[in-house]
Amino acid sequence: MKKILIIEDNQDVRENLAEILSLSGYEAITAENGKIGAAKAQSDHPDLILCDIMMPELDGYGVLHILSRQAATADIPFVFLTAKAEKDDFRRGMALGADDYITKPFDDVVLLQTIESRLKKSERLRAASTQTNNSLERFIDEARAMEAIKHLSENREVRHYKKKDLIFREGEHPRWLFFVESGKVKIFKTSDDGRELIVKVAQQGDFLGFLALFKEDAYPESAAALEDCSIKLVPKQDFAALVFGNRDVNARFIKMLASHVSEREQQLIELAYNSVRKRVATALTQLSDQSGPVIQLLREDLAALAGTAKETLIRTLTDFKNEGMVDIKDGVVTVLKVEKLRELPN
Repeated sequence: MKKILIIEDNQDVRENLAEILSLSGYEAITAENGKIGAAKAQSDHPDLILCDIMMPELDGYGVLHILSRQAATADIPFVFLTAKAEKDDFRRGMALGADDYITKPFDDVVLLQTIESRLKKSERLRAASTQTNNSLERFIDEARAMEAIKHLSENREVRHYKKKDLIFREGEHPRWLFFVESGKVKIFKTSDDGRELIVKVAQQGDFLGFLALFKEDAYPESAAALEDCSIKLVPKQDFAALVFGNRDVNARFIKMLASHVSEREQQLIELAYNSVRKRVATALTQLSDQSGPVIQLLREDLAALAGTAKETLIRTLTDFKNEGMVDIKDGVVTVLKVEKLRELPN
């Protein structure tokens, strides 16, 4: 039987929660304030904690702060109960490492679904690694970071961009972290004579603009929609609160930055040493790996991704078609032999 600790100063709410959980097959432990709750968490080792935010003695933030810094309690799923829905409360809770929120008054079904979901996720994380304890801890930290990052993009302003619309421009100073909810976005640099080089094609689930936010500097590149897109806007102060207040999220974004640098270095090497055929083949395989063999990009965008002129790209695509590696119909390129393209010599 799973054990759930309820930390809630309102007696009626506390008893109601305990009754619901008991009827649902859980063992409910209760505490009437944060100080008692933190002590019970350390002595009773519950499988999940439901904790009110505004309490006497010690508030919910203080409870989470204490428990998250002790090895025995740091990995217990922690869900805030709150009657306050202001953005600052959510941001502060996620920065401290909370797993979820339930807003009072709560729906019984939503409450039980949230608890079940968090418990299942915790079990999957623990079962996913049979390696050393250090490996398991790293795995859990990574998963927690991704969950916090997911929450970062929730309940945000969504802007819709048409194909070719500019999202942000190189040299502008950032106000937002951008999250691609749907569609594809090209990240590109523009030369003095107006030529574009696409350095990345971002798609659903990708964050844009985090390098400039980390550096507190202007955008080093521009971004524009390759197709109709929906983009969520995360205020830079929310990004900063989470990244600089949560070490797991901080580590995750550092990995993203390292990957960003590695990708740019590899791209520079390929531009310097690879033939046009190899660069076009690489662009096609990358797009195919990302979203399937059917590629519906404008020729100028595909040329910018490969780092070549549009006319050269068209000639190369014609060669690939004659060699049976791609098909071209109504301007749409379909990759037929992705491994053959991948294995082309430099």
